[in-house]
This record gives sequence, C-alpha cells and structure tokens, in this order.
Amino acid sequence: MTQNQTSSLRFAGLDGLRAVAVILVVIYHLFPGSPLRGGFVGVDVFFVISGFLITSLLLRPSRLGRLGTPRRLIDFWRRRARRLLPALAVVVTVCATAAWLLGGDLLVGMGRQVLGAATFSYNWLAVADGTDYFTATAPELFRNFWSLAVEEQFYVVWPLLLPLVLLIPGRWVRVALLVVAAGGSAWWMAQLVGAGDVTRAYFGTDAHAFGLLLGIALALTIVNMPEKAWMRGRGMQVTSLFIGVVGLGAIVIAALMPESPDTATFPGALLLATVGSLLAVLAGAWPGSWFGRGLDVAPLRWIGDRSYGIYLWHWPVLVLVLVGTQGFGPEAGVPVMAGLLALVLSVTAATLSYRFVEQPLRRYGFRRSLRVLGQRIAGTAVARFTGLAALTVAVVAIGGTTGAIVNAPHASSAAAMIHLGAQAVEEASQTPAPVSSDEPVLPTASPSPDVPGELGATGEPAESGEPGAGASESVIVVPDGTQITAVGDSVMLASAPSLIEQFPGITVDAEVSRSIWAAPDILNALAENGGLRENVVVALGTNGPVDWGVLDQMVQIVGADRNLILVNAHAPRDWIPGVNADLDAFAGSHRKVWVADWSGAIGARTDLLAGDGIHPGRGGGDVFAACVESAFQTIEKERIRAEKRFEQAPSGRAPRVPFPE
Repeated sequence: MTQNQTSSLRFAGLDGLRAVAVILVVIYHLFPGSPLRGGFVGVDVFFVISGFLITSLLLRPSRLGRLGTPRRLIDFWRRRARRLLPALAVVVTVCATAAWLLGGDLLVGMGRQVLGAATFSYNWLAVADGTDYFTATAPELFRNFWSLAVEEQFYVVWPLLLPLVLLIPGRWVRVALLVVAAGGSAWWMAQLVGAGDVTRAYFGTDAHAFGLLLGIALALTIVNMPEKAWMRGRGMQVTSLFIGVVGLGAIVIAALMPESPDTATFPGALLLATVGSLLAVLAGAWPGSWFGRGLDVAPLRWIGDRSYGIYLWHWPVLVLVLVGTQGFGPEAGVPVMAGLLALVLSVTAATLSYRFVEQPLRRYGFRRSLRVLGQRIAGTAVARFTGLAALTVAVVAIGGTTGAIVNAPHASSAAAMIHLGAQAVEEASQTPAPVSSDEPVLPTASPSPDVPGELGATGEPAESGEPGAGASESVIVVPDGTQITAVGDSVMLASAPSLIEQFPGITVDAEVSRSIWAAPDILNALAENGGLRENVVVALGTNGPVDWGVLDQMVQIVGADRNLILVNAHAPRDWIPGVNADLDAFAGSHRKVWVADWSGAIGARTDLLAGDGIHPGRGGGDVFAACVESAFQTIEKERIRAEKRFEQAPSGRAPRVPFPE
C-alpha cells in the first residue's frame, strides 16, 4: 500500500501464503489418501498471488520510463525470464533424461510436453491432444506444467493490456471491470464443465483466469493508495488479522472438499479458495500487518522462497519414482513410502536448484553467467573442474532430452490395447453373427499355458472326481457367443479381441471410464432392444467401489431366466479389494449370479498387463476370456450336480437346492 511496500514488493505474508499453496498441491499429489482431497486448489492461490504481485510490479514507478514503453516491457519480460526459465530448463532436461533411461509408456507425448514447457503453451497443447487431466492410461511427466503455462501467458499478455485498462477513468470503474471479467471466466468454466469438458475448463486460460483477474483487481484497489495513520491502529490490526484467518480457513475448507467433476468443484471449490486467497493477501498487505508477519515465520518463508522449484520438481519426481519402483505411474495409486521418497527428492532438488541455478542467474543474468562459467573453465584446477562438470551435466541432460523425444512411442501400451479392442468390437458389429446351435459346445480354446484350465467361479481348481475334472462323466457345455452379452469398462474393451475369438458372435458393449453405476441404464437399454442374451457378463469394478443396490437392480433387469456373471477387478487401486469382496458376497447370496475371477488369474501374470498395471495386453486378454469361460464351466458343473442330486433324491423328497434363494 505504501510507497515503500510498492517499491520493494515485499508484501508481508505472501511468502508464507506461497508455502501454504505449494504444501496443499504437494500433499494432494504425493499423499492422495490424506484428508486434503481438494489440495489442487493451491494452484488457484498461486494465481491470485501472481495477479496481485505482477500488477503491483507494473504499477510501481520505474527509472526505465512509463508503463507500456518498449524499454520497460523488455525489462519486465527479461526479469521474468531470469526468474522462471533456469529452473524450468533444469527440471525438464534432468527429468526427461531420467525418463529416457526408464523408457516405456513414460515417454508417451514427450515431444509435446517439452514443446509446451518451452513455449508456455502446455495447457493448450494438452487440450488439443485430447489429454484428460483426471483419467490417464500413461504417466504424463510434466502434467503440472499446465498451470505454469497459464501464468506465463498472463506475464506475456497482461503488460500489454494494463496501459489500456489504466486509460479508463476512475479506480473503481477499473476494478469493477476486472471483477466482471473474473465472473465471466468462472461462468465459462461452469458452462464447459456442464457440457462434460472438465479438462478444457480446468486447463483453459480463458476459463481459469478468474484468480489472476481478481488478484489484478485487488492490486488496482490498494496499490499506491495513500497510507493513513488509522490503518496502523490496533483496531484495524485486529480486523486485518481476523480477515486473514478467515481467508486461510476458506482455503483449507476448499482443500478439504472432495473433488468431483461438476460445478461444485469447477468452479465452486476453486472460487472459494480464490476468495480466501484475496482475503489473505489483503490482510498481509495491510500496513503493519500482524497477520502478514505471523504468516511469514521462518519455516514457511523458507518454503515460500523455494515454492516455485518445489512445485516444478514434485510431480515429475513422483512419476519417476513410481515408474522406477513399481512400473506404473500415479494414475494407479501412490504408496506412502513412494510419496515420502518423492518429497525428499523434490525438496532437495529444489533447494540445490535455488542455490546454484536460480539465484545466480537472477543476480547476474544469462550473459554474465555464461561469462562466469567461461572464466571458471579458464581458471584454477578446482574452478575448471566445477565448470566442466556443470557443462558436462548440461550437455548430457540436453542429449537425454533429445533421446526421450526421438524414442517416444505414439501411444501408451494401454491406450494401444484399448484402441485395438475398440476396432475389434466395431469390426464384429459389422460381421453377421453366427447362427446359434443347440448342440453342446466344448471349450474351443485353452487358457494361457500358465493359467489353470479348470477354474471354478472363484478361480479355484476343480476338485478331483467332480464332473468336468479329468475324464468327465458329462459333457461340459460352454455357451457360444450368440448366447452371451458382455458389458464392461476399458479392461473389457482391451480384452475384446480375445473375447470375440473365444466366443464368436458375442456382443461386447464396453467403454473407457465406466463404473458400476452405469450398468442399470445400459442393461435396461439392451433389454428394451432385445440385446440381452441368456448369459450376461458384467465387468465394471475397476473405476470405483460397487454398490449392492445397483447390483440388485442389475439382477432384477437380467431376470431369473438368465445367468449373470460378474467379473472381478485387478488394479493397483485402494478400492479393489473391497470391490472383489463385495462381488463374492453378492454372488454367494443370489441365485444365478456368478463371479469370474480375473483378479486371481492375472495376479500371477502381471507381465501380461500393459504399462499401467491395469489393462491387459494381448496375452492378458486371453486370460480374461479364459476366466469368463471358466465361470461358464462352473455354471455347467453346478447344473450337472443339481441334476444328479435330483436323480439320487429319495422318492417323494425334494432335492436340496444348490444355491441360496
């Protein structure tokens, strides 16, 4: 507010607020099981701080001339480049080189990611590529750079627009204009989310600009306002402290709100965090602020100074740690120990970068830093060694980044299998289905050599002497594809080529990201169109917990004359054990409901899965189809047992029903 504050741009509390923002984001990513399920709102705290600080910087008097002159604009952009580019270049080259060494799905989209980081366009390139921020089939190494792109676009455009805004007469008219623009941005996000395009809403500079715009409005309101004696009075200090605490509370509440792909989060929770940030910034910028001094305690200020580097490093390091230790990225869950390791590595890397890269380049600039490096190489033996070592590391990192881009596959292994599955389903839908036969059909394809050939509904081998074991007393009838309707998610879709081969004529209705909640509507639509066959296979346990009420609806729709086979789930996600236990319990308490044990069969052959540890490769698809076939074998064995019990029952006595009613 005061001339002193505006010149130094050391508003009290902002370093501490930066620390709060980066802590929220880091906990959200590295420890997803924590209560801070909406910790991503820390990004919106950064947006408010950036809008406020950059506008304050542009409004302060400068020896380089008036705002908007070419000399002053170039000086502003040069200082921004010194602040942002060195750390960014180090993170990109080091992490891309590490990804090149690990290889596989980690390299998918590397060229686009590096280009987006280098040109400040990461968010728009991701949108154009069809990236989904909330579901992924491959770990995206620099996904967190989308927010840096939004800020960097703001740094480029806003200095050109601010002089035009200042031509509008009246401080409050200008502030009102910015507030209206922020409201329009939030409204646009809500419209995009309502249309189902959450990633576009979240990544888009236009839809996610409200934090920056409200930060600008706050700067236009208070920067260069004359300071009055009453502002430092005890009553105003207590008031500003209360406002700051309320602001922090709003940020924390927003971070505790569970994420949902609707307007309650986008923009609801984001706006709550944004308003909280505005209150906290205002309280910290107040003359003599108690709140600002309290928030800038040493630990928080230390983190705040390094918050940019910590934010840059934490996500790529987490991805590298997970892929290096368990073969798949954060989309499949983050073990606590992996999160702790990533935290230690990220803070260490950010600290070293701050000390040896960011600070020297901010102090000396690019050209002088290169001269210093040249002097070291030409200096004493020790200086020459350190200079050559730094140069060697830079060359190796640049070479590794080039290798990562050149060797990047076009699609992840999971995405490739899902695509092949979708093609197989499309081709099968255009091929006339074979005529169903009433003759018994023996299994025509054996499971994978490593998968037991005689599995029960729970994946256990058939007991010796039972029908179907060894030399069978009765023919085990497996229904052909014309008697099967299959409904599932992307796991079934990736397995579709094997299902179609194993069961010619099968109908497969599978899509990415489906959950069990979609099943009743799908089954109802199939029933109404005559597409529900004698055997209904449902595989919808991968994308979230199951619900018994929904399962009951499925049983009602399928009816008593059909078999319902529920395929259990396998994925490195925390809800999977509960899903499988619920499916077993449900099948055990319902007649004509069975479980195909995909989890048990593939658990010993995870090498047949794609790089995400979830979707089957071609061999994994064969295991999936074999599990479904084994469930049908179990159904037939139970039918044979029931017939034998009926035949052996004493005359006049009803046989025991082999299933609970």
